[in-house]
Parts: sequence; C-alpha cells; structure tokens
Amino acid sequence: MTHVVTDSCIRCKYTDCVDVCPVDCFREGPNMLVIDPDECIDCAVCIPECPVNAIYAEEDLPADQLSFIELNTELSHAPGWTSITQRKPALADAQDWKDKSDKMVELVR
Repeated sequence: MTHVVTDSCIRCKYTDCVDVCPVDCFREGPNMLVIDPDECIDCAVCIPECPVNAIYAEEDLPADQLSFIELNTELSHAPGWTSITQRKPALADAQDWKDKSDKMVELVR
C-alpha cells in the first residue's frame, strides 16, 4: 500500500510533509503535491504533518477521493512534476482555499 495526496492539497500546496519524508517520494506540480507510489514506503510520517489533512493511507481514502490513487500515480511520472525534498512557502492564497472542498476543477497539470 501507499499514501495518497487528495484534493485538499489543490490550491494550497503546503509542503510540511516533504520535510519528514525519509524517501523523498513527493512530487511538486503547479498547485499541489502528489506521492509517487513507487517510492513511498508507507511509513505514514507525512500524514500528521499536513495542515489540511490531504494525505491518507490508500486503504483509508474516503470513497469520494478514490480517483486520487490513479491521479497520484499519473502525475508523479508526468513531465514537469519534479521531486520536492525541502519545505517551501505555501501558495499565496492557500489560506483562502484550505477549507474548501471539491477542488479538482482547480488542478493545474
């Protein structure tokens, strides 16, 4: 099993999780992060670090977030989605978006 970043990360892109990841499995896109399932070792240290609760163990994903399993896999190997290993500031308007749901339409690939 692996861990999955869900739509809560879209338009926020808090990077607290990357500081604790022992295997550098996070990939950064324009307005969210994803986890490379080929790299994730299922350690779960990233889950409590996420201030918007965007990270789940695959087996704990809410039903409405199951599509993010495939999306994390796809985007973690997409051109332009590069490894991120150090914390960066969140997006400028992250506070405005952190409590919103159903943000898939906002995803920039």
